Amino acid sequence: MDCYTANWNPLGDSAFYRKYELYSMDWDLKEELRDCLVAAAPYGGPIALLRNPWRKEKVASVRPILEIYSASGVPLVSLLWKSGPVVSMGWSAEEELLCVQEDGAVLVYGLHGDFRRHFSMGNEVLQNRVLDARIFHTELGSGVAILTGAHRFTLSANVGDLKLRRMPEVPGLQSAPSCWTTLFQERVAHILLAVGPDLYLLDHATCSAVTPPGLPPGVTSFLQMAVSFTYRQLALFTDTGYIWMGTASLTDKLCEFNCNIRAPPKQMVWCSRPRSKERAVVVAWERRLMVVGNAPESIQFVLDEDSYLVPELDGVRIFSRSTHEFLHEVPVASEEIFKIASMAPGALLLEAQKEYEKESQKADEYLREIQELGQLTQAVQQCIEAAGHEHRPDMQKSLLRAASFGKCFLDRFPPDSFVRMCQDLRVLNAVRDYHIGIPLTYSQYKQLTIQVLLDRLVLRRLYPLAIQICEYLRLPEVQGISRILAHWACYKVQQKDVSDEDVARAINQKLGDTPGVSYSDIAARAYGCGRTELAIKLLEYEPRSGEQVPLLLKMKRSKLALSKAIESGDTDLVFTVLLHLKNELNRGDFFMTLRNQPMALSLYRQFCKHQELETLKDLYNQDDNHQELGSFHLRASYTEERIEGRVAALQTAADAFYKAKNEFSAKATEDQMRLLRLQRRLEDDLGGHFLDLSLHDTVTTLIVGGHNKRAEQLARDFRIPDKRLWWLKLTALADLEDWEELEKFSKSKKSPIGYLPFVEICMKQHNKYEAKKYASRVGPEQKVKALLLVGDIAQAADVAIEHRNEAELSLVLSHCTGASDGATADKIQRARAQAQKK
Repeated sequence: MDCYTANWNPLGDSAFYRKYELYSMDWDLKEELRDCLVAAAPYGGPIALLRNPWRKEKVASVRPILEIYSASGVPLVSLLWKSGPVVSMGWSAEEELLCVQEDGAVLVYGLHGDFRRHFSMGNEVLQNRVLDARIFHTELGSGVAILTGAHRFTLSANVGDLKLRRMPEVPGLQSAPSCWTTLFQERVAHILLAVGPDLYLLDHATCSAVTPPGLPPGVTSFLQMAVSFTYRQLALFTDTGYIWMGTASLTDKLCEFNCNIRAPPKQMVWCSRPRSKERAVVVAWERRLMVVGNAPESIQFVLDEDSYLVPELDGVRIFSRSTHEFLHEVPVASEEIFKIASMAPGALLLEAQKEYEKESQKADEYLREIQELGQLTQAVQQCIEAAGHEHRPDMQKSLLRAASFGKCFLDRFPPDSFVRMCQDLRVLNAVRDYHIGIPLTYSQYKQLTIQVLLDRLVLRRLYPLAIQICEYLRLPEVQGISRILAHWACYKVQQKDVSDEDVARAINQKLGDTPGVSYSDIAARAYGCGRTELAIKLLEYEPRSGEQVPLLLKMKRSKLALSKAIESGDTDLVFTVLLHLKNELNRGDFFMTLRNQPMALSLYRQFCKHQELETLKDLYNQDDNHQELGSFHLRASYTEERIEGRVAALQTAADAFYKAKNEFSAKATEDQMRLLRLQRRLEDDLGGHFLDLSLHDTVTTLIVGGHNKRAEQLARDFRIPDKRLWWLKLTALADLEDWEELEKFSKSKKSPIGYLPFVEICMKQHNKYEAKKYASRVGPEQKVKALLLVGDIAQAADVAIEHRNEAELSLVLSHCTGASDGATADKIQRARAQAQKK
């Protein structure tokens, strides 16, 4: 126990801080850290170094080298810097390196030195140059804040969605502020800067002077400021050696410390774990490191080498040329178990387990003591929690063995927390390995989540380890293995020293039909790398045509895209390709392509019928399809307003029908032309409306207008049968209720349709009197029906009995529904009976 707590340093009475080594760095630096621009990503992220020769005249002609290392010092990439002078560097939340140049351009590089993109911070920055810059992280994303040569600030809170904001001007600011930082409050980024003894807070619209509460007199300048990892606390270092710590809103003072050192520190960062009541700030000078908080004394470390501080969620990483260490507050569970003379339940359980391994009876004594106090569950939980905060695997195992030992004496202890901690520690130990170099703590791991950790392993191209973790944690394939394999495939297509055939085969053998993997995304990456043929081969493995076609169109393989769309049977997809082809090819080539694809041609014709009629006509002409061409001109005639244009279109249609050897349609079209000309003459002679009426309606209109001779002449000209003409005239006169003319018409000659229709028409017009006139003239075979229509049931019964027709007798009988019809019904029944006797 004493040996374990040897590196514990008390800060007041409430907390201990410890510093332990993460890695022994073996990166063989050729320069001191002070001679480089340094950027280290949080959450155990990579380290970027860029020697800055622009500040040293004697080596101004030497181009700098950008080097990226893992947190353990393993080199990832080294490349010659060919762009302009860099003012500041920083890592985004996605582990992209942001390099801010003097001209305001921000260059974005990947973890392996691949250039991603660049953006500018605006014309004003370009004109006035960049004096200083900060890369900061918020819940909105990664932001960039810039101080220009005009002593104005410009920032963007999210470089992924670049929206530049020019901050208000600070009154009287003629030189660069002594120190400044970014704050993030209420989802808005602010700038806090110091000008002499004054502090100014800039938001998007105003510049406000602020005064920290409880600041001692005599302060003439602020030399350094630091905001906590969560943007909740702020620390200020004054020229008097006084350190003020309070809330980031500058409304409350938390504590203060006088370090009695007036030299400005190189760095000052916060060092607090989540939910800690202790506030501590780490201040670094050239050869001294000091941890200060709400205590009269501080913790001091001697720095043997030039060091760099990296603030983390629960502590501070400190790296130099030879070592990489982690400084943090000792967690509560670890403090209670390991502090000297501790009687905490976790400490007793750990001792009980060790005595049990020695086969000592003291194990039973310790265990009974815990059980008598009813703290065995608490002891197990303490050991599990403390194991999570340990960096050394042997201490993790010791604590977990103690927890497992204590669980044996509990009836209903849920195993979830123990199993989950074992899994988490196995994952953490794997990624903390020197060759991997991601020194995550348990708190950082839980904040980062397993999905983000897998993404970071994929960025480092550690695909086997990522897949092993997914299999070990039994993550769903879509969230785990499938996603990782998709990233692997996208990296595989960038290996240009391997043939397209081999790459496509290797990807298909590895992926197969893995759910959640899109071959089209992989093909798109291949096309982006300039490997079009490889992209086409990969698309052959894509089962969804809807994913194949857009990329084929993008690759200008439109004809292949059309074939794929037709194979899919998706008409919308086919239409999409057709419209793309129409815009891409000239008209002749487009029509030739359609001719080779009958389904596409049919769909395009349907489209043209509603959208592009002239194109439809060209299609029919090219195919010598006279039948459809005639139908096209026939439909087009109805869009003509002038009669001459309509007749001309009909004539064209008739000619096309003759060429198609469709004489019926041709004759019908010619008859329509004759009818149109006749209707035009009728309008000129008689007035009224005749155009666009059918032949029957034209005849009817003439009859209604009293032009019987013209109607008969029209019927003769168009060979309307007598039966149809009589029906038309009968209907028209009945509608006019011209009963006298109707009677004359009925007597003009023998009716070709008989006289039953006269009865029916009259009854339809509710004229029973006229109907009876024609009922007497109806032939014997329809006599009964006519008499029933006019309501003469008795006479209908006599005629039916006379005819001895069973069907007519049944029909009459069905009409005998009233009381007055009883005699008629009896009469029919007697007739039936006599017929049966005979």
